[in-house]
Amino acid sequence: MNPIRTMVVSSAIEAKADLPALSRHADLNGCPWHDVKAMLRDVGLRPTRQRMALGWILFGKGDRHLTAEALYEEATRAKVPVSLATIYNTLHQFTEVGLLRQVGVDGSKAYFDTNASSHHHFFVEDANELVDIPDTDVVVGKTPLPPEGYEIARVDVVVRLRRKS
Repeated sequence: MNPIRTMVVSSAIEAKADLPALSRHADLNGCPWHDVKAMLRDVGLRPTRQRMALGWILFGKGDRHLTAEALYEEATRAKVPVSLATIYNTLHQFTEVGLLRQVGVDGSKAYFDTNASSHHHFFVEDANELVDIPDTDVVVGKTPLPPEGYEIARVDVVVRLRRKS
């Protein structure tokens, strides 16, 4: 069976989200702790201990896709004292300022992508995993006209995959 393609129009991300999170900041020096602090300050977020620790976990391993629950597990293993509610709040704050990109799958699970640039995703159903598709590899045809008073913020294409039987 062919993969099912789902188009989701999502919330806006600032224009600078077209660059990977750590590389779009001028005052980075290669020290992950310093770089996360600079990243947070650059987008107007106060670098609290919890934001710093979660930012270090999120952005210290390159581009990746995490659920709130997966980040909570990593934070727990790293001995970061944080609640799941704080994880959700922080992920949404990071998304609002363009550090992360939220990708919805089936309306029931949200993934947070540390690569906030314009691109699309494969969703591997068996593994519950997202894999990046370069923006240039997907051509979206005519998009619908938004209702009066609205504009299209972004179009996300999620191509669902499963192993052939």
